[in-house]
Amino acid sequence: MTDEAPKSAYELAMERLRRKDREEGVEERPLDDGQRAAIAEARRVAEARLAEREILHQSALRQARDPESAATLEEEYRRDRDRIATDRDRRIREIRGQ
Repeated sequence: MTDEAPKSAYELAMERLRRKDREEGVEERPLDDGQRAAIAEARRVAEARLAEREILHQSALRQARDPESAATLEEEYRRDRDRIATDRDRRIREIRGQ
């Protein structure tokens, strides 16, 4: 028996992912300070854009007069959130060099 404490599901999943990456030849590179700062900035910009979009969405919803226009506004808001998140993720991948 070993003296190791039981591992959490998260730790086990991370071990499996690392093992899979090694088998596929994916190289694990730590981020440098510049990359960390750039990623943090990309996340801050995305959060600010999401907050701005949320404010505009709430304002537009208060002015909506019928359910159809409210549904259209909801769909536009969902698309905008998805687009902002996708843009953020793309920027982070570019920064990481993937």
